[in-house]
Amino acid sequence: MSTPQPSLQTPAPVRRSLLVILPLVTFAVLAGIFFLRLRSGADPAAIPSALIGKPAPAFTLPAMPGLIAQGAPVPGLSRADLLGKVTVVNFWASWCAPCQIEHPQLMRLAREPGVHLVGIDYKDTPENGRRFLTRNGVPFRAVGLDAEGRTGIDFGVYGVPETFIIGPDGIIREKLVGILTPESYAGVLDKIRSIGSAASVPR
Repeated sequence: MSTPQPSLQTPAPVRRSLLVILPLVTFAVLAGIFFLRLRSGADPAAIPSALIGKPAPAFTLPAMPGLIAQGAPVPGLSRADLLGKVTVVNFWASWCAPCQIEHPQLMRLAREPGVHLVGIDYKDTPENGRRFLTRNGVPFRAVGLDAEGRTGIDFGVYGVPETFIIGPDGIIREKLVGILTPESYAGVLDKIRSIGSAASVPR
């Protein structure tokens, strides 16, 4: 007669307790991080990027076929277009629901004096991207097609929408994750203008 072996399985009551406790612990940790960021005065939409303070990656992206704004075709986009002025680069896509919510604020931003706003259509088809902009308006001075998402990878994009503020020297100054909202609009505009003011000061 064999000796019964001790069970290695976790008792059912313990498993149930773990299922209840683990999500609560995870939530508490995430909430603590968010609270600390708020206490520190950090912008919850601003995520540190290894590229901040470094040159924008090299890229050349084709234009969106058939996209017209103010009676003229909207050009494509390359890194050379980011030089000489403060440029706001917005990664977006037609399949992105938050991009639909953000779009009215981009249209508003495009009307601000001195703001140079360009877009990169991320992992999208030209047809869907063109329909999106034709329906909602074209806020961008140029639109590059990043169909494979390689430029997004080079910029360190986690998911759209994401926005970068590039200095006139081609250096990435800010990275904003998430949608531009009416509440965050003034702060973002201040960042754009402060970068432009700093760049215009003689050295």
